[in-house]
Amino acid sequence: MAFESLSDKLQNIFKNMRRKGRLTEEDVKSSLKEVKMALLEADVSFKVVKTFMKSVQEKAIGQDVMNGLNPGQMVIKIVNDELTQLMGSETTQLNLRNGSEITVLMMMGLQGAGKTTTCAKLASQLKSKGRRPLLAACDIYRPAAIKQLQISGEKVGVPVFERGTDIRPPQIAEEAVRYAEANGMNVVILDTAGRLQIDESMMAELQEIKQTVRVDQSILVVDAMTGQDAVNVASAFEEKIGIDGVIVTKLDGDTRGGAALSIRATCGKPILYVGMGEKPEDLEQFYPDRMASRILGMGDVMSLIEKATANLDEQRAKEMESKFRKATFGFDDYLESMAQMKQMGGMSSVLQMMPGMGGSQLSQLESQIDEGQMARTEAIILSMTPQERSNPDLLNQSRKIRIARGAGVDISEVNKLVKQFDQARKLMKQFGGQLKGKKRGGFKLPFGGGGLF
Repeated sequence: MAFESLSDKLQNIFKNMRRKGRLTEEDVKSSLKEVKMALLEADVSFKVVKTFMKSVQEKAIGQDVMNGLNPGQMVIKIVNDELTQLMGSETTQLNLRNGSEITVLMMMGLQGAGKTTTCAKLASQLKSKGRRPLLAACDIYRPAAIKQLQISGEKVGVPVFERGTDIRPPQIAEEAVRYAEANGMNVVILDTAGRLQIDESMMAELQEIKQTVRVDQSILVVDAMTGQDAVNVASAFEEKIGIDGVIVTKLDGDTRGGAALSIRATCGKPILYVGMGEKPEDLEQFYPDRMASRILGMGDVMSLIEKATANLDEQRAKEMESKFRKATFGFDDYLESMAQMKQMGGMSSVLQMMPGMGGSQLSQLESQIDEGQMARTEAIILSMTPQERSNPDLLNQSRKIRIARGAGVDISEVNKLVKQFDQARKLMKQFGGQLKGKKRGGFKLPFGGGGLF
């Protein structure tokens, strides 16, 4: 998880502050010194940390805080507000033209930052919002770059325009725009050549593309795992090409994450999206306030609700909730709940947004989630007959043996699943009317091999 170490350290610092109740000025200064060290260790720029800490300290040792009823919580709020301010305060949207007018987005970055994959993810996002995107293969240098874009485009159902490696990128970009105009597309995403380092000839090529076609936004893709190098890259691209926004990738990796905290303050350019995984839906709109909450272990309930609303059918969720209340749900419902969790990005994705789930605590929970077990659970249920799935009471020993053979698992796994299922139904019967489904989503708590109740 992104910021795991930073999140752990900050949460421990603030936990100690809350324990003290009343705080002296020395307590606050000592705690803020620890905050400063945590930020520096997370690879946040020294200049950025210095400015950040000055602002926090001025507010944290003010009379309103020191004389307040709960100064510890007030200091946490100040840090949260300043973190949000540091990352840009307001959420920045892509600037897209209206209707059939074509928006041209030029994607730039170093090799290995995940630019080509990000192009396809962004195209998928725009497609889901009713746009008609076209991916243009302008990287004619890297072996298999065009093929990679074609495969990525096919996965998300977005067409790819390519002219091979004999045509220069500025001309490919120009022809891609003409193709989009002729075929009713309204967003062209240019996947330009990456570079191992800041390369003058390729920088000149990007400038030529901008002179050849009307580029609406130049977007830089940076790898969070490169730390301060990402900030240096952003500064160089801004100076030589000009950038309108940044996408930070691999923020789900084992990374200190300082780039995401430094880029806006250092370059003055907004972070538009962050990459939090491999799947197309793992490219998330960047909300500074929500990211600050995640770092401080407060969760990201708004994003969780949005994911649930976007992926879960409200009417079906209500029907399932009614079944759960009456303890009449069967294995088909169990399967459906597993599918819903997958649509929301899996259990790990949901856990990351839950309050109090930051840092090592989340890592421990994630390590206990056995994706292989979830697949075996699915195989077991699919090996049942429709009657057995709808009426689990039919499952005697001979049926269980047949199901185990069909799923390719040991009979003990079938017995374990059935036992967990029975326990869940008894629990539901016991607490029946007390359970309240979530509004506009109906997602439930996990149990067993990955289902929900």
